[in-house]
Amino acid sequence: MDFLAALAGAIGPERVSTGDAVPTRHHADWSGAQPVPPLALVRPRSTQEVSAVLRLCSEYRVPVVPQGGLTGLAGAAVPSRDAIALSLDRMNAIESVDPVASSITVQAGATLLAVQEAAAANGLQFGVDLGARGSCQIGGNLSTNAGGNGVLQFGMMREQTLGLEVVLADGSVLPMLRPMIKNNTGYDLKQFFIGAEGTLGVITRAVLRLHPAPRARATALVALADFDAALALLGRLQARFPRAVAAFELMWRDFVETSLKWQKLREPFAAVHAFAALVEVVGDDEAALAAALEEALADALDDGEASDAVVAHSQAQAQAFWKIREATAELPVHMHPPINFDVSLPMAEIGRFAEACRSLFDARWPGHLSLFFGHVGDSNLHISTDGRSICGELAQIERLVYERVAAHGGSVSAEHGIGLHKKAHLSASRTPAELAAMRAIKQALDPQLLLNPGKVFDL
Repeated sequence: MDFLAALAGAIGPERVSTGDAVPTRHHADWSGAQPVPPLALVRPRSTQEVSAVLRLCSEYRVPVVPQGGLTGLAGAAVPSRDAIALSLDRMNAIESVDPVASSITVQAGATLLAVQEAAAANGLQFGVDLGARGSCQIGGNLSTNAGGNGVLQFGMMREQTLGLEVVLADGSVLPMLRPMIKNNTGYDLKQFFIGAEGTLGVITRAVLRLHPAPRARATALVALADFDAALALLGRLQARFPRAVAAFELMWRDFVETSLKWQKLREPFAAVHAFAALVEVVGDDEAALAAALEEALADALDDGEASDAVVAHSQAQAQAFWKIREATAELPVHMHPPINFDVSLPMAEIGRFAEACRSLFDARWPGHLSLFFGHVGDSNLHISTDGRSICGELAQIERLVYERVAAHGGSVSAEHGIGLHKKAHLSASRTPAELAAMRAIKQALDPQLLLNPGKVFDL
């Protein structure tokens, strides 16, 4: 094929794989979508090579599916047979760390863990963390505007980004690697590409913000009677520890009970409670921080906001609390398959939304296994349902959930993106005028519609 020969000639045959030479992991991501072998797997080593690849794809009208660590859950990185899969895994350098400016410059293929470790080596921390940290790549994190555990304190990837380098569909390079926080020079072009899931351009490098690493961290598990008590406790902690509440992970009883069962863990409290919140605060002095957290929780107990509380007095105990929350790693083992929802709602609506969903599930699928949990402080709720327990009725449960999301004024995707899986439901969270504006931006930046076609929305 002329295109593949031209591609190999432009960047070297060792950068281009076809047929059985394409590893099967590049046929899909973690979303559970049907694997599809691409026309070719292309693994450039520089921005210049990415540019050359996209120029050729534009010339030959060959679609491009950008791929990061392939840990996405919405199907955005699943290729098609007529498209190349463009993997940036060889562009993984940590180029520089600037401790004075609290910034780091990296290539898009660097893993989140590598960025975290480079920051830590300089006494700093990166503001985004999630379970796939060892596999997911910064380019993918940016393309999906990833969130995770640190959003409550630092915000999502969008808030961590000072500058980007992006290659457009025609091979043009946008050199936006400017590290200044203040830069009001017209449109903030980098924001077009954060959260665009590779449909507007290919992110190749980034300048990211870093933050001072905390000297101390205190962790607690708090029992709560209802959702309103959780919101009251969160408000209390944020007032007592301004900008220092690093985590507020809320778990409904079904999640706690199932996590304990799956992992053979002991009940953390003497009695059973409707909710448990995993709380983490950071500060400068370990003993003082733990004492302050204990005092705040004692006040919450006295005022009836909390039903019970345990503050971790060792790293091992803190890890044991987190182990309860991290049962999500067990979902693929125990659910057949897990049907995962990642939604966001106005905070005051989350409790009512969860109750409405549970009532709808109970009425249609008595005895179903559905787990409710989330970051909550950043409006994010997750629901995971065992597909076998609802007779595999995926379309029906999605309709029920997303109709309720629309009714409560929420978003069908909090942090996982749209990709393939949520494309049909995007209109539940976006008006026709918003979708028209998005399509106009796509047409302007990718007029041949070659970048990740068929993802997010149809044209």
